[in-house]
Amino acid sequence: MKIEDETGYYLVKLARKAAESWITKEEKPEPIENIPKQALMKTGAFVTVKKKTGDQFTLRGCIGYVLGINSLNEEIIALARESTQNDPRFPPVSRDELSEIIFEVTVLTPPEEIKYETPQELLDQINIPGDGLIVKFGRFQGLLLPQVPIEQGWNEEEFISYTCRKAYLSVDIWKKEKITVEKFQGIVFGEKEPNGLIERSEFSC
Repeated sequence: MKIEDETGYYLVKLARKAAESWITKEEKPEPIENIPKQALMKTGAFVTVKKKTGDQFTLRGCIGYVLGINSLNEEIIALARESTQNDPRFPPVSRDELSEIIFEVTVLTPPEEIKYETPQELLDQINIPGDGLIVKFGRFQGLLLPQVPIEQGWNEEEFISYTCRKAYLSVDIWKKEKITVEKFQGIVFGEKEPNGLIERSEFSC
């Protein structure tokens, strides 16, 4: 999947506009005019919100859909609300924080199941950089985006282990049980500074 820069920049600007509308007016905004054609397609996406303090960024919210439900522009409007107001790990983003946070949009490729027989075969098919992971076992499911192992400095074994932990499973379950693991790629665009320049991330596929 190829996402043009124009589309990525549009989606990040839309995420900020939508979040500001949800937070300050408690209402859904209209899409920004001149919608790029790619912003009308259906595919999975995540909106990530980070707070900048000095040169450090800390996660402030991240919510998304693995598969497209609505057009990308409509998804981003909804996810801007979810990531800033309804991420259960964090309190809602306040009006005062809008000048301190950056927005990042990850457009996902459709996930593909990894076929493997041994733990080593599983590890051999995980690519860093490049892949995001989804782990499924029974009623449990967890997902980590492709940029996470790079930001955290993880290797493939740490990546699958932390994805299992995200699913509320033991970190070594993949060594003992046959679990379902899917991988996907992400095209990432984000602000470099709060309400600042938008760039395609080095984490993009």
